Amino acid sequence: MKAVTWQGKRDVRVEDVPDPKIQEPTDAIIRITSTGLCGSDLHLYEVLTAFMTPGDILGHEPMGIVEEVGAGVPDLSAGDRVVVPFQIACGDCWMCLTGLPTQCETTQVTNEGMGAALFGYTRLYGAVPGAQAEYLRVPQAQFGPIKVPEGPPDDRFVYLSDVLPTAWQAVEYAGIPEGGSVAVLGLGPIGDMACRIAQVRGAGRVFGVDLVSERLRRAKARGVETYDLRSFDSEKELVTAIHDQTDGRGPDAVIDAVGTEAHGSAAARMAQHAATLLPRRIGAPFAERFSVDRLAALNTAIELVRRGGTLSLTGVYGGMADPLPLLTMFDKQIQIRMGQANVRRWSDEILPYLTDEDPLGVDDFATHRVSLAKAPRAYEMFQKKRDGAVKVLMQP
Repeated sequence: MKAVTWQGKRDVRVEDVPDPKIQEPTDAIIRITSTGLCGSDLHLYEVLTAFMTPGDILGHEPMGIVEEVGAGVPDLSAGDRVVVPFQIACGDCWMCLTGLPTQCETTQVTNEGMGAALFGYTRLYGAVPGAQAEYLRVPQAQFGPIKVPEGPPDDRFVYLSDVLPTAWQAVEYAGIPEGGSVAVLGLGPIGDMACRIAQVRGAGRVFGVDLVSERLRRAKARGVETYDLRSFDSEKELVTAIHDQTDGRGPDAVIDAVGTEAHGSAAARMAQHAATLLPRRIGAPFAERFSVDRLAALNTAIELVRRGGTLSLTGVYGGMADPLPLLTMFDKQIQIRMGQANVRRWSDEILPYLTDEDPLGVDDFATHRVSLAKAPRAYEMFQKKRDGAVKVLMQP
């Protein structure tokens, strides 16, 4: 089959690889019909290269048709249309039953000290072959895949794999009071969708911050009060501007949908890229012990949120030596929640919104649809924020 493989920093290729096969009774084989390009994939494209191996298959946002199931998968049959969550979880361990499938005790990558295995996401998360491919082996298929109806196009459901539950959890963790306010930093796919979910769930005011014109226009068109970071001489001026709109206090919650790809901090950027230039046997231990993030977005969030407010971190951070302003955080009594989205925890709550009325705007959420063969160009376009790329879907 054809698959998108990682070959090195900023080097992905579409190659012929062996077709996946059933290996365990709880496996299923899915023929992919749509698969997304995620902002997290860009971390592998540039920042987390020390944890990658040439030939790794990328991608974790798929949907498709069931081709084959193992004997331990009673509720799926060949021909079923399914969305596959990005994490692999059993559904039956203590963590899964507590609503934390990203911490699944059956698939935890314990030798790396990490949570549940993920599709297409470095050896830290199990080095499981990913979903930017023609076919996908799905472990723990007795729990993971989400059946969806025939009829509507893939765009209606494909975001259940990652974008929708990640944004939903970001809003849930933000704890926005009814009629309250929230600021979303970063209006890429997750931040954009978090704004939409906050609106339909009763937020009174939603502020959106970015520095990409196309993203700001998209959010503004849906009623978000947008702020172009380029219009301010410093983050402090931005903070003041939003504080002025919230009686001087700041919003009730701030969602950081940027993570480690934040602009700014030349020193942190240099440290990130230093690890990518080292031999893998040296670069990986260096990154595990001494890695730092670019913290511009997080520091802005800490300054922006009101005293006693909540920070919801959904942008991926990977630093192990990040300096944080704990005095400010403690003094402001900030609550912080974070983590990978627990897809199956939220999927049943999200499905009622995926109707023909389309309140979340999923049907036209993608800005680009490309064939799998054009994946290398799509990665470059998305990483450099060219051609108005906000969300890219690939069709094998």
